[in-house]
Amino acid sequence: MRAGFDHGSAPLRPGPDDRRPGVLRPACRSCGAALTESFADLGMIPLGDDLLDPRQPTRTEAFSPLHVLVCSDCRLVQLPEFQAPEEATGGQSWPSSVLEAWPSQAEAFADRMAAQLCLGPQTPVLEVGGKDGRLLQCFARRGIPVLGVEPQEEAAQSAIARGIPIEIARFRAATARRLCAAYPAPVLMLANRALAQAPDLHDFIEGVRILLAPGGVATFEFPHLLRLIECNAFDSISRTDGFCLSLLVAELILGQHGLVVFDLEELPEEASLRLFVRHVEDASKPVTPAVERQRLRERAAGLEGPEAYRRFAEGVVLAKCALLDFLIGARRAGQRVVGYGAPARASRLLTYCGVGPELLPFTVDPCLDRQGMLLPGARIPVRAPEAVLEERPDFLLILSWDRREEVAAEMAAIRSWGGRFAVPLPRLQVF
Repeated sequence: MRAGFDHGSAPLRPGPDDRRPGVLRPACRSCGAALTESFADLGMIPLGDDLLDPRQPTRTEAFSPLHVLVCSDCRLVQLPEFQAPEEATGGQSWPSSVLEAWPSQAEAFADRMAAQLCLGPQTPVLEVGGKDGRLLQCFARRGIPVLGVEPQEEAAQSAIARGIPIEIARFRAATARRLCAAYPAPVLMLANRALAQAPDLHDFIEGVRILLAPGGVATFEFPHLLRLIECNAFDSISRTDGFCLSLLVAELILGQHGLVVFDLEELPEEASLRLFVRHVEDASKPVTPAVERQRLRERAAGLEGPEAYRRFAEGVVLAKCALLDFLIGARRAGQRVVGYGAPARASRLLTYCGVGPELLPFTVDPCLDRQGMLLPGARIPVRAPEAVLEERPDFLLILSWDRREEVAAEMAAIRSWGGRFAVPLPRLQVF
């Protein structure tokens, strides 16, 4: 690893604007500057995303603070301390939206990359943090040699059972050097969610630089900061991802390791950005117009200065006030509100807002495994969608608000008794 890049431990240091003696601030996990700006403070949130079984009333979920900060110097949005994904989510370390859409997306992605890079028996593909190896399976079926690097033992064993060779290790520069001595250099490196979950960004990226074959391509996917801000999607913030990156910040950090973003694409279903990266020496892959367009968008949104982050932090508080005003107002007017959806983001939203069964008696979800359970934190029961027809509420609060049109079409029957829909974000809206 290059000298000066050892920032993964996030040491505490005095805050430059804090006049109280002895006060310590966490340090930026990229540039080392003291972190003094809040991005989203959600308070005490359940540590895991697992739903609770009401038949175990004595089980209590653990809570810990969820406070995201932004670096005033490099503008990296981050959790101040690293937490392994399996610890942050109670074992669920990849988003459910990814799992639901995975098979078709994985096959299409493998087809496209195989064609663009002319992948075959002599062009290895390596994936970092690929969990159970399903994406690598798509490449292996095409006769392409594959290797996975996965730190979680259970996920690694699932990949091995699928016939995918796995190195059980957390990826870093030292890992890359060891793999260089044992395997051919990969022409394609996939690090689709691993970058946002890395303990040390610089150590991780340096490992990519070391291991990637000359002329090769690395891909990264991560929650896109601009999309999060535009949608006021603070309920999507979790401990799974330690960073929420913009293109501008990603380019800054990658460039310090001799890597260049030459292409990108937005993944709207996951509110993520996928970057295609090469060595700086590789002139065969010119930077596409899509990269410059994204830079301009982020600059126009003010991501290089402080104001956009301050507005977002204030917007989080205003969204909480608006939801509580709506629910309390409905309760006082004798109107009933129930929810739709039981994703992890619903638990974070309701817990942060202090909403319990007294304001939202239940939520419904079509997933059978969720029905009969309780949302962690808020302890709101989850029922089958038919409960809405039975109870005939005045409002259906769509907690899976990113699917509002789909849910409104599915539950259109509430209009028959004068029921209406509401969404909490990006801003409270009743329709």
